[in-house]
Amino acid sequence: MLVSAKEMLQKAKAGKYAVGQFNINNLEWTKAILLTAQEMNSPVILGVSEGAGKYMTGYKTVVGMVNGMLEELKITVPVALHLDHGSYEGCYKCIEAGFSSIMFDGSHYPIEENIAKTTELVKVCAEKGLSLEAEVGSIGGEEDGVVGMGECADPNECKAIADLGVTMLAAGIGNIHGKYPANWKGLSFETLAAVQEKTGEMPLVLHGGTGIPEDMIKKAISLGVAKINVNTECQLSFAEATRKYIEAGKDLEGKGFDPRKLLNPGFEAIKATVKEKMELFGSVNKA
Repeated sequence: MLVSAKEMLQKAKAGKYAVGQFNINNLEWTKAILLTAQEMNSPVILGVSEGAGKYMTGYKTVVGMVNGMLEELKITVPVALHLDHGSYEGCYKCIEAGFSSIMFDGSHYPIEENIAKTTELVKVCAEKGLSLEAEVGSIGGEEDGVVGMGECADPNECKAIADLGVTMLAAGIGNIHGKYPANWKGLSFETLAAVQEKTGEMPLVLHGGTGIPEDMIKKAISLGVAKINVNTECQLSFAEATRKYIEAGKDLEGKGFDPRKLLNPGFEAIKATVKEKMELFGSVNKA
């Protein structure tokens, strides 16, 4: 069954490793991530953006698919189903649909409004036993049409949000969604250390995990990051494997492609990507 991300992230923070959040977009992605988590004996968080939820016909469909897979695949490792970069309204829809974790991205609001909306969601999530992620300082790049410039969060604002009782906090430290440009200046560890000092035992979240050098990932974990989001790398590996399969001309014979065979190379590519990240994050055998 689905679980809150609270316990897995508290363990990760204390153990100096991070749990991977891997975004899902369809059945193949979900199956690949769950099977890999089981194989690696690693806790895992399935991220769902509002755009992906809409693509998969709605949040109830997503919940039904994931719950069905947990049973049919005999998944025993901890799995949280998490709304990624959710709007205030989207959070309530996911709560109603049966998600076990949500993220309210109030980073684009004035801090007073971010606090007010987060306060309401803290109450609802506490009543239902769900984990709640909040964000301070927008993450750069584009996520479902929302563009951020990669701000560095104000540590005092981070403390104000953390003190509301959220489960985890995403603080902008110069990270971005998507591919990192050649002139990227790197993560601001000064900001991360200041946020860690202000928020204490609060598990911190690093968005935009694709393309960050391994040494920066490990240093971020040492400074309190307990959850790292990966999406773009899965997209790239899935697309590249599928492209190679098509270019190889497999399964043509005048009949077109068998869709199950067509998607299998991408499925295997995502498994490999997830395994590599779990090893890097240190979450293997931590279930």
